[in-house]
Amino acid sequence: MENLEVSGKTVDEAITKALKQFGVEREDVNITILSGGKSGGLFGLGSEDARISVELLESASLGNKAPEPVAPTSEAVVTCARETLEELLKMMGVEGKIVPGTYPDESGEPNSAPIAFNIEGNDLGILIGRRGQTLSSLQYILRLIVGRKTNTWLPIVIDAESYKQRRYEALQALAHRMAETVKSKGTPFTLEPMPPYERRIVHMALANHSAVFTESIGEGESRKVVIKPKKPATPRNNFSGPRNNGNSYRPRNNSTLNQDDNYNRW
Repeated sequence: MENLEVSGKTVDEAITKALKQFGVEREDVNITILSGGKSGGLFGLGSEDARISVELLESASLGNKAPEPVAPTSEAVVTCARETLEELLKMMGVEGKIVPGTYPDESGEPNSAPIAFNIEGNDLGILIGRRGQTLSSLQYILRLIVGRKTNTWLPIVIDAESYKQRRYEALQALAHRMAETVKSKGTPFTLEPMPPYERRIVHMALANHSAVFTESIGEGESRKVVIKPKKPATPRNNFSGPRNNGNSYRPRNNSTLNQDDNYNRW
């Protein structure tokens, strides 16, 4: 998920709203205060809300801590989400058929999103946007609207022309392919910058790999995943050579040595 802005009358109120929306604890998000807000003068004129930028940390999903919905999934919520998405597409002037789907949510786990839709149609590239950013923004707006209408937070996932599904499968294949390269060469490999959702897919794909591990580096849109080899166990010095008299050995080429000369092992 990209960085999201949340506002409130105070910074504390904005943080509380963000944590409730994500369904996580304070330590699971990175918060940047954009504006502390202003109380305003007489009758509150000139007041401004506090604004914060919130990013869900990767450790929240990698630690198997998924957001908890406020209320259980119901047909009413699904219907509300579908009707709202149809209205949004109409306002955007985009024609497409909304088909229920099964997709991973921000945790990167397959089939983990309780509500998911795939939009089918022609020329939906404008709906996907660069690196899926437009699609992510539409998904975020839909979640907010449905959350306000139903007083329920659920990780609704929107896809278009199965872009996310194809990307999910491609990232998993890329992760395993690069892991084998890192394993054979013994050197780290840095992937291209990715949004948090895609980085988590890579992290989850290689979480249990025996020879490599992953970590993220960089800031903002330049943040990327590095696949690194696990350090091999240090081999023990088990020298085994011809021995003589218990703790000494005789070199193979002893043409310049006498038969009875012994050299202590170092």
